[in-house]
Formats: sequence, C-alpha cells, structure tokens
Amino acid sequence: MPRFTTIAVFAATLALWWLASRLGWVSAFLLPGPGTVAETLGELIASGELVRHTLVSLRRVALGYLLAIAFAVPLALLFVLSRRLRALFEPLLEFLRQIPPLALMPLLMLWLGIGETQKVGIIILSCFFPIFLGVRGGFDSVDRKLIDVGTVCGFSRPEIMLRIVLPSALPAIVVGLRIGLGYSWRALVGAELIASSAGLGYMIVDAENLARTDIVLAGILVIGVLGLLADHLLRLAIRRSAPWLSGDLEMARA
Repeated sequence: MPRFTTIAVFAATLALWWLASRLGWVSAFLLPGPGTVAETLGELIASGELVRHTLVSLRRVALGYLLAIAFAVPLALLFVLSRRLRALFEPLLEFLRQIPPLALMPLLMLWLGIGETQKVGIIILSCFFPIFLGVRGGFDSVDRKLIDVGTVCGFSRPEIMLRIVLPSALPAIVVGLRIGLGYSWRALVGAELIASSAGLGYMIVDAENLARTDIVLAGILVIGVLGLLADHLLRLAIRRSAPWLSGDLEMARA
C-alpha cells in the first residue's frame, strides 16, 4: 500500500503537470509539458551531454560529502569528550552555522580559487553542520544508565563505546547523515554557478540564460532522481550494517 500510494501521488502530479501545459493553464514557454521534457532528456542522453554533466556533479557531491563526514565526525567526538573544548568553540561554530554557505562564496573564490576546490568547499560547508549536530546530538542523548550497566558488567571502555554508546547514538547520526546528503545536492547548483564548464548546476544555469525551460526542468528532474537514489543507497547500506535501525529509518522517512 505505501508503494502504491507513492506511485499514485507521482502519477497524479504528472497528470496535473500535463493538464496545466495541455490546457494552457500555464504558458508552454514557462512550463513545457512532460512529453517535451522527456524528449529533451532523450536528446541530452543521446548527445552525451547529460552523462558528462551528471558524472561531474556526482564526483563533486561525493567528494564534498565524504570530506564533510571526515571533518564533522571527529570534531563532534571531540566536543562530546571535552567539555572545555566545547565551551571554547561552540559559540564560534554556532555563529558560523547561521551563515549561508553561498554567502561565503566570494571569500572561498579568493581563498581557494575558482576551480574544483571552491565548488567542493561549498558542498562541504552545506553538509558539515547537519552531520556534526547529528553525531554530537546522538552521543549526548545516550542514557547514562546504560553506560553504568556496562561498567557493572565489566565492559572495557572500547566495549562500552562499541556495544552501548554507538548503537544508542546511531539513530541521530543516521538522521544527520541523511540531512547532510540532501544538503549536498541543494548546494550543487550554487557551487556550479561561477566559473563552471560542466555539471548539472551549470547545465541548468546555462539553459536559463538561453531561455530553454525544458532543459532547466530536465536538469531539476535528474538532480531529484539522483538525490532519491543516493538517499536510498545510504539507507540500504545502514540497514545492512545495522539492521536494528530499520524502524528508526522508516520513522525518519515518514
């Protein structure tokens, strides 16, 4: 039933889109019909343009997301383990968290140049705080009584961390990872706005300048599909490595 409902919602949205274009509710220039967009997608695939732009964007998103994890997880663990470090640097991080990553783009261009490093940097900034807060919140929410039980049972500190703390913190960590992954795709277009010659964001912006709304919609649809697939693969990997989290994943999805 949930899958049937999902298919029905997508089908109804597609039908409404087709009617809006077919009956002239919205100008065909502003909202091309599904058939036109599908035809444009076919042309982009046949020419190899869509594959080229997609591979470039996938590489940027993957690199930025993995680097964000590499930075956010150790820092969150340091904050959990050291109250003094947390007291010193938490106000600064909270200040930086309020600044949109795109607002830092001029500085990143000056510091990192206009190449790949700047684009990956934007994605890292977008992913960092959701992952950081998820990891820190997960470890902060561990019930102290569970740790005391592990100590009474004679568990060593590594055993307590692996068998009690980490499983208890995983639901919040998973939520942070999923939100961070979604933010990486949101930041993609902004990261590819300036000095880009390839990528789905570049393709969308270039199509906007050429008034090719069909290409803009095609690019948006591709980003949406890739984002859904990436989130599904992440949830599948978590289910395989931590099967007991299946219920939490479904609740987070809902």
